[in-house]
Amino acid sequence: MSMWENLKNRLSNEFIDIVEFIDDTNNTLVYRFDRYRNEIKNGAKLIVREGQAACFVREGQLADVLGPGTHTLDTKNLPILGTLLGWKYGLESPFKAEVYFVSTRTFTDQKWGTMNPVMMRDPEFGPVRLRAFGTYALRVADPGTFLKKIVGTDGRLTTEEITAQLRNLIVSRFTDILGESKIPVLDLASKYDEMGAFMAGKMKGEFSDFGIEVVNLLIENLSLPPEVEQALDKRTSMGVIGDLNRYTQFQTAEAIRDAAKNPGTAGQFVGIGLGQNLGGLMGGAMAAGQQASSVPPAIPGQVRYYFARDGQPAGPFDALSLRAQIASGAVTRETLVWKEGAPAWMPASTLADVAVMFGPPPMPGSSAGGSDAPKP
Repeated sequence: MSMWENLKNRLSNEFIDIVEFIDDTNNTLVYRFDRYRNEIKNGAKLIVREGQAACFVREGQLADVLGPGTHTLDTKNLPILGTLLGWKYGLESPFKAEVYFVSTRTFTDQKWGTMNPVMMRDPEFGPVRLRAFGTYALRVADPGTFLKKIVGTDGRLTTEEITAQLRNLIVSRFTDILGESKIPVLDLASKYDEMGAFMAGKMKGEFSDFGIEVVNLLIENLSLPPEVEQALDKRTSMGVIGDLNRYTQFQTAEAIRDAAKNPGTAGQFVGIGLGQNLGGLMGGAMAAGQQASSVPPAIPGQVRYYFARDGQPAGPFDALSLRAQIASGAVTRETLVWKEGAPAWMPASTLADVAVMFGPPPMPGSSAGGSDAPKP
């Protein structure tokens, strides 16, 4: 740069008497106003817009902080800076100071998340690994403290330069809260708001030490590893299906119906393994037919009874055989019994024709053993 250009640049900067910063970005936290040798004319106008604060630094020391509005730069508005300069001519000559514009607006949609899964013990699934993701909003609550502890001499500071440290602090507090809460994994979704508010309150003091306030911290998602989610989906599917045997029978019946509509596809069913199910079903039917042919059918008019034993139906029994089961103690008054034509399983004492097989109820104080039951 030539001497003339240097002089021209100096004069043009010295006679500019408006100090302001119009932020056209969405991530600038701090901007240092550039002046030739940091010289500001006495009486210059300082324009601080809403969502900004202007901080004056003289010889490395924070002097004054001015809020929104239009300010005249003189000793009345800058008492600390005037004391530091100590000029006896009323600051009529240009004085040197650095002006930092600090954005005090709220920066939204800042991301946070766990880089590694968080280990925790779940009462239902045992040890599990969780990942968490969310957003938060931040703002500079104390421009002076923020300038001294975070900015230093950085001429331009963006949100990306501090969000990594904030994210680490949020994740650390989240992990601690998650471990202490002992909330089951399947119930965490109902506690997102409570946990987010609790985290923001717990970190308030730590962030205020840097002049920052974190607001509206949100937990968007807590997720299990993909393989665990797949196992959970299978478990959910089984619960939706209900009785797996009945579901298999239904699927087989549907396949038989479709094959009957299109006989040419029967070979394809066999090829994909469905023919094995059909063959097993046919084999079972043939075996059942052979067994049925070797056992005589029930005598017409004779009632057949079943009773529940170890969660499985036992029977059929005719009336004489059922009396023998009662006498042996295998069937009690509370045993669930079903007979042909009954709407549902019922305690033996509620079926009139079975209840009489027990005889009169036992006397108070006597044993409810087999002595009250009629002998076969």
